[in-house]
Amino acid sequence: MSQTMKAAITAVGGYVPETKLTNFDLEKMVDTNDEWIKSRTGIEERRILREPGKASSDMAVKAIEEILRTKNLDPLEIDCIICATVTPDMVFPATANIIGDKIGAKNAFGFDLGAACSGFLFALNTGAAFIETGKYKKIIVVGVDKMSSIIDYTDRATCIIFGDGAGAVLLEPNFEGMGLQDAILKSDGSGSDFLHIKAGGSLKPASIETVLAKEHYAFQDGQPVFKFAVKGMADVSAELLERNNLTGDDIAWLVPHQANLRIIDATANRMGLPKEKVMINIQKFGNTTAATIPLCLWEWQTKLNKGDNLILAAFGGGFTWGAAWIKWAI
Repeated sequence: MSQTMKAAITAVGGYVPETKLTNFDLEKMVDTNDEWIKSRTGIEERRILREPGKASSDMAVKAIEEILRTKNLDPLEIDCIICATVTPDMVFPATANIIGDKIGAKNAFGFDLGAACSGFLFALNTGAAFIETGKYKKIIVVGVDKMSSIIDYTDRATCIIFGDGAGAVLLEPNFEGMGLQDAILKSDGSGSDFLHIKAGGSLKPASIETVLAKEHYAFQDGQPVFKFAVKGMADVSAELLERNNLTGDDIAWLVPHQANLRIIDATANRMGLPKEKVMINIQKFGNTTAATIPLCLWEWQTKLNKGDNLILAAFGGGFTWGAAWIKWAI
């Protein structure tokens, strides 16, 4: 007897730029040092897209091309592209549409989804819902951010944290019980005071004054964001386990958003997971916003086994946060 159809990840791709920005490089730019950054964030270096004329779509294309090669997939077979990003190539058209044109996905519709660091998680759930309708068979979900384009490298509160990168997955129907099992997604707009970009939207359009005031860069009030992230990510992950009668022993891997090592540790502790079950690459890539979770899946895919229970957890500006339980299908 066949099981209910679920949406499963059937391929993963990733890309990070070649240029590294180390803590020692940042020591020469702002008043900080390697030990301070590592002790508070866990970050040692991050990747930066320096090539002129290159944007988020270019990194996304690299990640998706890996999927096309792995699956020997014709781009014309792709039904939809969902791009999670807060650094679109342009205000419009959607970066997803630019990606579709660059890879030759002429039959796919696409759109961008903006949920900051929770973007990939929200986009994954959206893509899964499309698959579960039975109408679509192949959906690309890509998380990509060129954070260096919105970071003030004289602001030590933010410039030490963020990097550039892209990660993508292919979602397809699965009748073996694999794929997305459950998710809890949350948002609280009152958190916008603590993590945002002041200008460039309809509330405060770009002007000479906003540019001179550096209001087109990411602003973060670290302490309230940290406190809310620790509670939000840990609580929602624990809630997801509880409502599905799971314990830490049932989970093969926690795939957390790579914002801060202390937040990751707090989430793992709340779930009763040892560090050996937690995917961590923040030391190499920093916080790539919507790309962190798929980049972890990309790096760890050789260590994953079919049927493994994974918990994906994220917290982002807005505030947005959530957790998802997936059974690995590859």
